[in-house]
Amino acid sequence: MFEAKFQSFDETSDPSQGAPRLAALRARLATLTLDGFLLPRADEHQNEYLPPSAERVAWLTGFTGSYGFVVVLADRAALFVDGRYTVQARTQVDASCFTPVNVGDTPPTEWLKRNLKAGARVGYDPMLHTLEGIERLEKAADHAGAALVAVETNPVDAIWSDRPAPPLTPVVPHDPAFAGETVDSKLGRIVDELARARADALLVTDAHALAWAFNIRGSDVAHTPLPLGFAIIPAEGRATVFLDGRKLSNAVRADLEANAELAEPAALDAALGRLSGKTVRVDASGVAAAFARRLEAGGARLQRGADPIAKLKAVKNPVEIDGARAAHLRDGAALCRFLAWLDAEAPKGTLDEIGSAEALESFRRETGLLRDVSFPSISAAGQNAALPHYRVTRASNARLTPGYFLIDSGAQYEDGTTDVTRTVVIGQASDEMKDRFTRVLKGHIAISTAVFPKGVSGAQIDAYARRPLWEAGLDFDHGVGHGVGSYLSVHEGPQRISKLGTTPLEPGMILSNEPGYYKEGHYGIRTETLVLVERRRIPGAEREMYGFETLTLAPIDRRAIVSELLTAEERAWLDAYHARVLAEIGRLVDPATAAWLEATCAPL
Repeated sequence: MFEAKFQSFDETSDPSQGAPRLAALRARLATLTLDGFLLPRADEHQNEYLPPSAERVAWLTGFTGSYGFVVVLADRAALFVDGRYTVQARTQVDASCFTPVNVGDTPPTEWLKRNLKAGARVGYDPMLHTLEGIERLEKAADHAGAALVAVETNPVDAIWSDRPAPPLTPVVPHDPAFAGETVDSKLGRIVDELARARADALLVTDAHALAWAFNIRGSDVAHTPLPLGFAIIPAEGRATVFLDGRKLSNAVRADLEANAELAEPAALDAALGRLSGKTVRVDASGVAAAFARRLEAGGARLQRGADPIAKLKAVKNPVEIDGARAAHLRDGAALCRFLAWLDAEAPKGTLDEIGSAEALESFRRETGLLRDVSFPSISAAGQNAALPHYRVTRASNARLTPGYFLIDSGAQYEDGTTDVTRTVVIGQASDEMKDRFTRVLKGHIAISTAVFPKGVSGAQIDAYARRPLWEAGLDFDHGVGHGVGSYLSVHEGPQRISKLGTTPLEPGMILSNEPGYYKEGHYGIRTETLVLVERRRIPGAEREMYGFETLTLAPIDRRAIVSELLTAEERAWLDAYHARVLAEIGRLVDPATAAWLEATCAPL
């Protein structure tokens, strides 16, 4: 009945390959007189989604999570993952070869201090490590009396005989009708930022920044419409964009040449050398060490600081904001059609995780405007939902049985990017499950209703979402919210609601609001909507105040709520939210879905 076009459920992980591939890597390292190798899950752009040719950690270890860092020594190897992936790592990796390590407990720097032998030479690929990251690792190696050695050719590539070719997909223009600003205007604002920073040029290696600044998109990686390339933007003169010419049609080439010179990526090295004597702005936390050190070797002065494009990109303009609202209306209608369908089909006992994900994608495709899913849907029943970043495969595919079903999904439309999670009751939920669901909801409402002064960062409101769980001795291991792009990355910085979110929140920023709770081996809960930072007028306020507009429109399952745990204000918020969902989505769906919405959105 349904099928998925934009996501695959094939199992790509094979732990049995870990031992022979690790042995082959160690043999290769021996020929290079190296005692070890450092391998982050990364490419030269530090992308979240990598082209298949850059999935080296997955190929070597079997681990497919979005964060992973491997250290291979002659007698041991470790795979570092964060709290989202501790369970997944144990299932995907041969533990006799790679020891999974929670990076929150033991970061790679500490592990290296304890495990490196004096005199050891450990290799690394400087295209895959950020300047800031490799400097921390160098200090750790120095502490142990060892040395890190940059290699020209990645030894994993040398043993990866069937490595896919790098992507070569067409670059397409992102219409100003969606972007809301011309390239000329954006470059002008970037140059203004360089002038304020007293920098002569900006090196752009983040593909998201490249796409935003030059109003281009592509499909070099899955789920994020990125063209992979680079740019140098000078404070004076024309910018240079480094893109493979085979990706450019004559029309796209002409559009780009109106604002920039074009060159092949291979020409970047020489271009960096021509910046001798110039002050070049680089984001040390995002730029590959190879590029930064090439600049220094060529006589340029590095100015370390945040990439100004990241901040400019994070604050959406009015056209992008209107686009986000339109995308969420369209997406909300598709999601509500799915939820109504799910409510009818799940009790029959024949529905599974893959079928559910395929159905939701199909409802979105029926809008006629879906360009991709913004990430592979997390379609998780029962204990699978206790894995925050669970990815269903044909091997893990489970039936939807009584309890909770969690569906975390999103869409890419030209006018906006969406991300939404709903946890749905199938049959009955236990009293404990309802208690946890309600505490997550209370945290969600606390963020939705937060009012805060200008200058407040996500770190300062992160605890709002956790307090109801903390009061019961509970917590969750991921951030409360991440930034979201405009037909770009579903995980965008620098804005975030997290213990690490130090960037002040500003009007125009879009973030997720997604507290959760996960009981390993039993069930998981997450309630997520996207919110837009907006100005709030408060009578008598002595400071400029901000709050959130909720963008996502889809009901929250009232069957899982213990209404007695909600305050009167919380119940009023939920009833008002559901009334808005009914009013705005009810007119966009078929009569059967509208009738389902009317029942589902009734006041508590």
